Amino acid sequence: MVEAAEAVTETHGTKPLRVGLDIGSTTVKAVVLDQSDALADALFSDYRRHHANVRATVAGLLADIHKELEKLGRGDEPIRLAITGSGGLALADSLDVPFVQEVIAETEAIDKEYPQADVIIELGGEDAKITYLKPTPEQRMNGSCAGGTGAFIDQMATLLDTDAAGLNEMAAQYETLYPIASRCGVFAKTDLQPLINDGAAKPDLAASIFTAVATQTIAGLASGRPIHGTVIFLGGPLFFMSELRAAFKRALDGKVDEFIVPTDAHLYVAYGAALQADQDGDDLD
Repeated sequence: MVEAAEAVTETHGTKPLRVGLDIGSTTVKAVVLDQSDALADALFSDYRRHHANVRATVAGLLADIHKELEKLGRGDEPIRLAITGSGGLALADSLDVPFVQEVIAETEAIDKEYPQADVIIELGGEDAKITYLKPTPEQRMNGSCAGGTGAFIDQMATLLDTDAAGLNEMAAQYETLYPIASRCGVFAKTDLQPLINDGAAKPDLAASIFTAVATQTIAGLASGRPIHGTVIFLGGPLFFMSELRAAFKRALDGKVDEFIVPTDAHLYVAYGAALQADQDGDDLD
């Protein structure tokens, strides 16, 4: 057993493992990197809802990371941790670990995997972001209202007696698009309810909801600055919902050269935090 442990140490070297935590408004994401900087080579990754109980969820996630590292025979190796995300600053302070601004984390991740990218469009549980990468990074964010975000989609899905996944399935069968406001759930419901009462087909309503999200995100955040070149889709809603991506592609038709949905796009901000953990902070016990 001692010889095996020594072999592991010789194989993996002394560089600390790197853990990135992305704490969002509705979910917590984690990525653990080894010597490789590639997300595909991560030792561990996970995405889970925290149901407003962030500390307990993070504690469970860290326990699961430890268990996985123990299985790999690497539970005693030094670890560097960095935290990012809209809900991460207070936790980073309480744990005395580095906090990485979200725009820095996601830009680091995209630069590593997709250096050709020009723009990132990211939807979270309660925020939406457009990040321009060239010539210098600039992030525009809708943080004051949950309109046009994952929470908005969940709310609209409830009106159609389904969930986000069901809404996505419905939207794939659409034939007609209706104008629906997505700036606010109240306004959207005002637009949607009469259409429901008039018997509009649910697939049409589902696709119209996604179209409203895309239109609101682009119009509200781009504010006239063009979106072109290579666009990267990030965040849980855009990763899990193909019809939401399709709505953005329709809205940007003829303006964008290429759309890319990275494998594990929902983990990219946590991945960027893990990359940053290598640059700052002390080893954790």
